Amino acid sequence: MPAQKTPETNTSLHRRLARFNAERLKLGIPSPRWQDELAREHEYRLLEGRFLEDLRATVQVTAAGSAGNADHFVSWFEQLAHTGPGQNHALFDRLAQEATLPQMRWFLTQEAAGEAGFEDLLAYTQVKLPPRPKLECARNFWDEMGHGKQSAMHGQMLEHMVGELGLRPSIDTTVWESLALANTMVGLATTRRYGYHAVGALGVIELTAPGRVKQVAAGMRRLGLSGRARAYFDLHAALDVSHARAWLREVIHPLVAADPACGQFIAEGALMRLVCGERCFARYGAHLDEALHAEEVAAC
Repeated sequence: MPAQKTPETNTSLHRRLARFNAERLKLGIPSPRWQDELAREHEYRLLEGRFLEDLRATVQVTAAGSAGNADHFVSWFEQLAHTGPGQNHALFDRLAQEATLPQMRWFLTQEAAGEAGFEDLLAYTQVKLPPRPKLECARNFWDEMGHGKQSAMHGQMLEHMVGELGLRPSIDTTVWESLALANTMVGLATTRRYGYHAVGALGVIELTAPGRVKQVAAGMRRLGLSGRARAYFDLHAALDVSHARAWLREVIHPLVAADPACGQFIAEGALMRLVCGERCFARYGAHLDEALHAEEVAAC
């Protein structure tokens, strides 16, 4: 297993990669310095590749348990909702039942800063997929795009939450675990050698998100936050259940049925995403503990 980097090294690495991703994904224009820009991109893609391969190495053995026919693979994948890394984490009970408004605002800021844009990840991932999986990606994308209504676009709903609560997400104030999650998703989706990994990572988001976002929405409701602020979480608590079923049936099952060997890579991608989430939950929980301790000290 690769040596664990120190928190300082992780913070530096993922801030650098986050800035690189923000720059390379935005619309650009031709530049006379394009060769220098390509050289810089190569440097960052090597950093990204080494990080992804280190992360991949931590899940390969577990992913091998998915081996079998397509029905077995789907059954294995579904179990990740119960047994995968980070599932049923105590953080979300705390958010639902006892987090203070400042703690919830901090959590939501971290989540917003680490959001990679599901619709864009989906658009990258569907490139050159077979027709049946591609069609499901298109249906999922149309949902993400609010069926053509701007105010119903999922990304816009998240932005509305950020604006209404006055949050200020930024790379420099985001914990490295959250940045690493976003960097992982962007790296998998934009790199064709990780195309199957991206399928697994996106699918496991749909599979595991509903329970978590339902608890976040409950905590926001308890704290008196508006329906508009909660809308992103309320929507995904319900919609992602049907998305997960369709993703398993229309994307994952046919891909593994056509080529059982790809299951290993889909499984790795799912586990990579879950490991990143588990690291985030642990860091967020530690922050809540620190905040609680500070409040207790101040009260003495």
